[in-house]
Amino acid sequence: MQFPEAFQKRMQATLAEEWPAFEAIHQQPSFTSIRLNPGKQKAYDLPKIAWTDFGYFLPERPSFTLDPTFHAGTYYVQEASSMFLEQALKQTVDLTKPLRVLDLCAAPGGKSTHLLSLLNRESLLVSNEVIRSRASILSENIQKWGNANVVVTNNDPKDFQRLNGFFDVMVVDAPCSGEGLFRKDPKAMEEWSEDNVALCAQRQQRILADVWPALKQDGILIYCTCTYNEKENEENIGWLIQNSTFKIQSLRVEQNNDWGVEEIVKNGIYGYRFFPHKVKGEGFFISVLRKKDEAEEVSMRTKTQLPLVSKKIAERVNDWLLHPHQLILLDDLIVALPEQFSTEINWLANNLNVVTKGTAVATLKHEKLIPEHAVALSLELNRNQFTEIELSLDQALAYLRKETPLIGEGQKGFALVTYKNHPLGWVNLLGNRINNLYPANWRVRMGG
Repeated sequence: MQFPEAFQKRMQATLAEEWPAFEAIHQQPSFTSIRLNPGKQKAYDLPKIAWTDFGYFLPERPSFTLDPTFHAGTYYVQEASSMFLEQALKQTVDLTKPLRVLDLCAAPGGKSTHLLSLLNRESLLVSNEVIRSRASILSENIQKWGNANVVVTNNDPKDFQRLNGFFDVMVVDAPCSGEGLFRKDPKAMEEWSEDNVALCAQRQQRILADVWPALKQDGILIYCTCTYNEKENEENIGWLIQNSTFKIQSLRVEQNNDWGVEEIVKNGIYGYRFFPHKVKGEGFFISVLRKKDEAEEVSMRTKTQLPLVSKKIAERVNDWLLHPHQLILLDDLIVALPEQFSTEINWLANNLNVVTKGTAVATLKHEKLIPEHAVALSLELNRNQFTEIELSLDQALAYLRKETPLIGEGQKGFALVTYKNHPLGWVNLLGNRINNLYPANWRVRMGG
């Protein structure tokens, strides 16, 4: 692997005698790691990632596309270093309290699904992505994870200025020059240049400045990138502190020495850098700040209310769910919102471009309820209300390709299809045939 000359010179100066090890590790394949969904899968018999309760290393990279449990949302394929978010959050935030959390640059969903596994049911996550096509991918992955306490938005960072003092925690996984991905993604190296580093640093500063007002007093900002250079990391944290008229506290994150994570302390700023020759993971940087200035919390008054379903429909739909929800009707789509967040979600829907909120439960057609795919994957689904059909691997893959596996012969009605007891979606049994209700835009196109 031939590094860009300017990058190599900088890293040689940074790493000194460690440079040969750094260079050599880039000739080795990346590690494959996954993070399980604790709401759907309790454990794996695999080597664990030290800094998270949910992460595991795989001996080799399988075809995840051909694993039905992947589509059921039982795990997420994620790079190990970035799972250190768990330590940053656990050590600086009281996770037993109800929190409002923003994941600002969230697609494709690794940080957001991790946050959902760490937050309690009384906490609300806003998962945002500025690029519309990527927001759709984010929404899909959030739905597969199955939590109801999340809103997916498609907004520019500056739009969050109107949410003054709203969030207890903000995660900014900033778009960066991608130096930490060179081993995993050679295309990142092809696109690298010193000019691009400078442009990324400027964009990151704009993002931080735009979103900062939305963090409340004593709120926590977790800033991370997948790059090594100081311009995009420590210098941006320093820039935020220097250009603020208020006090910002940099927080230390404890770690075990044998983890191989490098702690950097510069001008009172703590940062944590992951080098692939020291950890079983790719390049990564993370830093945690506490906002000490006062931020007046925004009022959540709004004249526009979300339309509720009729009492009759609500009684039918609530039987499908494990906990009480506020049920709203968007055209013919019934959406379940956790009751404790109905005010916040209504207000967010009036102030942001919301892609998905709560759980889509059913489509209402001529007083008939047609179950939505999202509720099949939801942790809120009351499975006792539905017929279930367990599928073999071949049947499950046929279902995920939106083919019509031969199941439920002679039966009628909607049924939940499962694989290894994990829901995959719905079918409509029509006696002599079935309708496969798997979303067409999610279908598996890979053979095998």
